Amino acid sequence: MEKKNSNPISKFVGYLTSNPIVLLLLIATIIMCFTVNNFFSWGNFGNLASNTAVRFLIALGVSGCLITKGTDLSAGRQVGFAACLAGILCQRGDYANRVFKAIPEMNIGLVLIIVIIAGALWGIINGLIITRLHVPPFIATLGTQTIIYGLCLVLTDAQPIGGFQKIYTSLITGRIGSVRSFNIPYLLIVAVVFGLLFWFMYNHTTHGKYMYAIGGNEVAAEVSGVNTTRSLASIYTIAGIMYAFAGYLLAAKSGGASASMGMGYELEAIAGCTIGGVSTTGGIGTVSGILVGVLVFELLKIILQFLGVNPYYNYVVQGVVIVVAVALDIRKYIKKK
Repeated sequence: MEKKNSNPISKFVGYLTSNPIVLLLLIATIIMCFTVNNFFSWGNFGNLASNTAVRFLIALGVSGCLITKGTDLSAGRQVGFAACLAGILCQRGDYANRVFKAIPEMNIGLVLIIVIIAGALWGIINGLIITRLHVPPFIATLGTQTIIYGLCLVLTDAQPIGGFQKIYTSLITGRIGSVRSFNIPYLLIVAVVFGLLFWFMYNHTTHGKYMYAIGGNEVAAEVSGVNTTRSLASIYTIAGIMYAFAGYLLAAKSGGASASMGMGYELEAIAGCTIGGVSTTGGIGTVSGILVGVLVFELLKIILQFLGVNPYYNYVVQGVVIVVAVALDIRKYIKKK
């Protein structure tokens, strides 16, 4: 029997050859490093890390839904709702345009707990609609997406939210080191912690085992004793918590919030997961792959920005990347069959 090659370099080369989008972007990045001033700098790295960190948390939430052959189109709106809720509750006590003037200035830790509870509730609602009412995930989350957006408009009265407490913005957007030299954004540390947590959960817990089993064959998993209803409900609940955490961080990072915040983030997350190897056919996906997929999207945005490309073309390029990534994934699935 031929022994499988465990050489890390061979594995890396094999990964690049089987993921041409990642390979092309890696080549483009190397070229940019040598031809464009300030592209390869700690300041640019810090911005890339901060942007990737928030999107990575959203993608981690979406990944469980995709692995079980579902999806979550409400992800972006949940992020926006969490950002607006966090922004409203973290407004300064002396801010003239406070939304809830009767509520005293709140502790940002307490606000985080409230936002996470709200996110978990949205996740539970999605999970119950899918598992109890048997509504397909695409339709269920499309419906809740609209509901959440409407409630967010009511909550904010369609007005931008500002006047955040200084501790809220400075704590989230802080960095270890100076901006122009070596620095590590706090957001990067948060992303690493969640990445390790999800890696452990997906590879070394019953939750992860059941998740991959459902994605591989839901009927076979149920026959084997997996409580598919409970597992799916927990997957969407965890996803809701991740969106809430991302929204809490995003509001502080942006220095403001509005009902439109988070629009389209679910598509970026789904695309990032797909590029990173989370199969649309279910049962396949890794945390490291998800990180690579999200990083590809953020690097693509920065490259286009440095090249002076009209930002509206970002959507065109992202759409092409999504279609190509899914097409390649389907080709791999057909070849395996």
